[in-house]
Amino acid sequence: MMKLLKIAAFGMLVLIGFSCANKNRPNYQYMPNMYEPVGYEAYQPVYFLPDGTLALIPAENTIARGTVPYDIANDIEGKLESRAQLSPLDSLNTEVNLAEGKVLYDIYCAICHGPKGAGQGTLVKREKILGVPSYADVGRDITVGSTYHVIYYGLNAMGSYAGQLDHKERWQVSEYVMKLKAELTE
Repeated sequence: MMKLLKIAAFGMLVLIGFSCANKNRPNYQYMPNMYEPVGYEAYQPVYFLPDGTLALIPAENTIARGTVPYDIANDIEGKLESRAQLSPLDSLNTEVNLAEGKVLYDIYCAICHGPKGAGQGTLVKREKILGVPSYADVGRDITVGSTYHVIYYGLNAMGSYAGQLDHKERWQVSEYVMKLKAELTE
């Protein structure tokens, strides 16, 4: 009888031990920060991006990695100021910059401005958009700086391409546009 009682008590202890075990969580946590997430302040300032996603506000006076600030304003005075701006790209790699600029121009610009910059791109020929001027127009006193300004901010019906092209690529396209303008005015 005593032996049966000991077996029953041992069985109850084993049953209690297995019933308290949780397979989703380890019994002993030596470093709980590896298992439990660290709580962050939920009420810090946030803002919403145009597509509706939530984003945290970056720290003051910081610049995103891979970007270069453009300090010229998006107004008439800024456009006039940008005309005097020169390209910061290496002048020793002009051929490389023009080759890269041509590739980017063919991807982003030629659909409207045409492969030669005459304003006769595929969308203009199909009459999807109208009024794309030629780079050779006398009234268009464009420079490499003003071209960069237009790529950065957009102008009239042309939107900004600052999201598609980074700092170096915008300058490469601007230099290639000036090459097309020189070829058209010869």
